[in-house]
Amino acid sequence: MNLRSALLVSIWLLWVLSAAAQTSDSELQLGVAAYKSSHYEEAIHHFEKAAELDPGNINAHLYAATAYASQYIPGMDTDDNKEMADRAIAHYERVLDANASREQKRNSAKGIAYLYLNMKKWDDAKSYYQRASSLDPNDAEPFYSIGVIDWTTCYQPRMEGRARLGMAPDQHLNSKKPDQKKLCDEMRAQNTASIEEGITSLEKAIELRPDYDDAMAYMNLMYRERADLECDDPVARSRDLKTADDWVDKTLATKRSKAQKANRPPESTAPNPQ
Repeated sequence: MNLRSALLVSIWLLWVLSAAAQTSDSELQLGVAAYKSSHYEEAIHHFEKAAELDPGNINAHLYAATAYASQYIPGMDTDDNKEMADRAIAHYERVLDANASREQKRNSAKGIAYLYLNMKKWDDAKSYYQRASSLDPNDAEPFYSIGVIDWTTCYQPRMEGRARLGMAPDQHLNSKKPDQKKLCDEMRAQNTASIEEGITSLEKAIELRPDYDDAMAYMNLMYRERADLECDDPVARSRDLKTADDWVDKTLATKRSKAQKANRPPESTAPNPQ
């Protein structure tokens, strides 16, 4: 074999070895290493390559989605930031459409929902949290998140309406004042379904996780939302405000209990003398 032929063979062997080394799994491993070192752009490059080499590599899509989502900054309204969220959502969607495990699909649905939540796309976020809860009915977090969305979508327009009327924060809507009654009627028609859904969702979250103090705190807020729309029923308003106060007490008691447990010294594993 002459020198030129030997050189061509060597180049060909190097190309074969390089192509063989560049597998989806190897790219995935390189991406994980880069991500752990906080080299996110490099990690994304490897995850994208892993997905390109094997579109059925579910972990490649999950890791790519996670890497993109970690680069998304809530509240920053720029094209680049939005693109990070869109790319993350696209990879999560690939997992949802693939032959993935229920846990992988649930985590993907929650990942999409969380991004939409931070983008203030409330209906989309709620839809994916509902999808996540259908994949795992025993997961309390989607129910809690639905409650948070329901409260947010009720609270903001109601407070904007109150501000237009020049009302104080602690002042309740009064049905005897025409402008306040008009707002009360409008908000009742607009928000009642969301308030009831939010209460039901938060109740489910607490049923699944009895020490879910964040859910308890939102139960307080939800009952205050409902109370403010009971402008022509003072008895119902008083009842819901009392329930809201009870949830405040439960929240504080639960937080205290959790704090005490966190500071409790570990139980001895030594056998008791007989």
